Amino acid sequence: SELIRGFLLSGMPCPSSCPPGLLALMAPGLALMATFSLPSQAGDRRALPVEKSPGVKGRTLILLDVNTKSPVRIISENFLSLQLDPSIIHDGWLDFLSSRRLVTLARGLAPAFLRFAGKRTDFLQFHNVKNPAKSRGGPGPDYYLKNYEDDIVRSDIALDKQKGCKIAQHPDIMLELQREKAAQMHLVLLKEQFSNTYSNLTLTARSLDKLYNFADCSGLHLIFALNALRRNPNNSWNSSNALSLLKYSASKKYNISWELGNEPNNYRTLMGRSVNGSQLGKDYTQLRSLLQLIRTYSRAHLYGPNIGRPRKNVVAFLEGFMKVAGGTVDAVTWQHYYIDGRVAKVTDFLKTRLLDTLSDQIRKIQKVVNTYTPGKKIWLEGVGMTSAGGMNNLSDSYAAGFLWLNTLGLLASQGIDVVVRHSFLDHGHNHLVDQNFNPLPDYWLSLLYKRLIGPKVLAIHVAGLQRKPRPGRVIRDKLRIYAHCTSYHNHNYVRGSITLYIINLHRSRKKIKLAGTLRDKIVHQYLLQPYGKDGLHSKSVQLNGQPLAMVDDGTLPELKPRPLRAGRTLVIPPLTMSFYVVKNVNALACRYR
Repeated sequence: SELIRGFLLSGMPCPSSCPPGLLALMAPGLALMATFSLPSQAGDRRALPVEKSPGVKGRTLILLDVNTKSPVRIISENFLSLQLDPSIIHDGWLDFLSSRRLVTLARGLAPAFLRFAGKRTDFLQFHNVKNPAKSRGGPGPDYYLKNYEDDIVRSDIALDKQKGCKIAQHPDIMLELQREKAAQMHLVLLKEQFSNTYSNLTLTARSLDKLYNFADCSGLHLIFALNALRRNPNNSWNSSNALSLLKYSASKKYNISWELGNEPNNYRTLMGRSVNGSQLGKDYTQLRSLLQLIRTYSRAHLYGPNIGRPRKNVVAFLEGFMKVAGGTVDAVTWQHYYIDGRVAKVTDFLKTRLLDTLSDQIRKIQKVVNTYTPGKKIWLEGVGMTSAGGMNNLSDSYAAGFLWLNTLGLLASQGIDVVVRHSFLDHGHNHLVDQNFNPLPDYWLSLLYKRLIGPKVLAIHVAGLQRKPRPGRVIRDKLRIYAHCTSYHNHNYVRGSITLYIINLHRSRKKIKLAGTLRDKIVHQYLLQPYGKDGLHSKSVQLNGQPLAMVDDGTLPELKPRPLRAGRTLVIPPLTMSFYVVKNVNALACRYR
């Protein structure tokens, strides 16, 4: 026993002179060592300080256990949520949200919030006009789309049997015309974005109906961001247009939550004069009073202020807002984009330092919020892998998934209640679904997350052995492991099961041995890898070796696991993302909702 204890404390492997069976005796001790030798916080940023020595292959073994007694965090059922940018009014995609294929894809990610907001939020005007005049422009995709729209609505929209929703099967010619129009508008939208000069947008009552129909049919709860740049001469918020929108929505009994503005800390560059945090706090108080006057929205949720990256001036803005309106909002929101999409490279998505930039932001936001309203929920809204619309074959490729999955794990482990992905469908390359309505790698990753991950976050305990340890050599965690209770909505697994999700950024495979409460349990593997010759640049993925694609416009594929025998070592291929459901653990933390 003293020999075992010595090797455990030193971290050295068992020499050739060990008595027979000693390695088997060491296993329980190693699990115990893992519990006490490393931080037990879920998603710890330095969870795995182990790397094999050069030239020594397959001798690094990671031992993993999970605290199954109680969760360390409980996040929202809508934790992974979605965003649509108002640019879909400009480029015409809003008129196609009734597509059966789009609704099927969105339903796959329910329950979730659908946030309608973005850079053009503060240039959006509502007009209560049901049938705007048809385009009088010359021949072109926009002309034909406008003039045939009524015919499409009459002939191709049918009631969906599941929910009585308006679902369309648009003719191929209309989709081709729309893609042609969107390609023309894409250049205009990019020019606006890079120059930071935006044109006004009009949202008609009919367009709002289409937006709400999409959210409601998809099982998503709509969050609408109102224009905050309509200002009075004294710089207070002019609520007249918002009131018109609120009254119309209430007349239709639309169940909507609300926000005011988007990245208000950047208003000086948009309008030539700034709105400080305390003034925006007063505007939110005014909006809350407005909502209370309308019976339908007297108890509606209100979120904000949706600030940008928390640099020094932005933190001061948030402090001013929280002093005035901290008790008015139901959750405090901010947004984050990792990389400038114009200069991104595939290797950027593999950098651990980039993956870790979010942790510092979380701490800054939490410090301010807990100072003024302790316990207030915090959301990350408008998160994207790259800014400036992203980059083709990068932010819409398999490689971007490393950032996305790590974002989900990191935010959940640090208690952020909701993360809103920008965007479900967009003119750039940060979206989950492309303009052919085909799901991209991050969509499949999100779908797996929704199917397998529940809201209860668990603490992990890890330890490792290696043949020749190098004192002082600590790798940044290129192997990231997170653990949750398995989703209660997944009826393939009994309550008490646990799901691990693992990111391997190493260029070599890694081996993980389940220990403690996870030992000798049957495991279901969901290994997501790029499909095709493009590797990390691929826009297609395979699950356990089988390519993923929709069965038809109304059917998502079955996500089939690969069963692993009880006690088998998990082998994580290089540069991959994977989920592992450990069945029948009967974890106390996971038995009840």
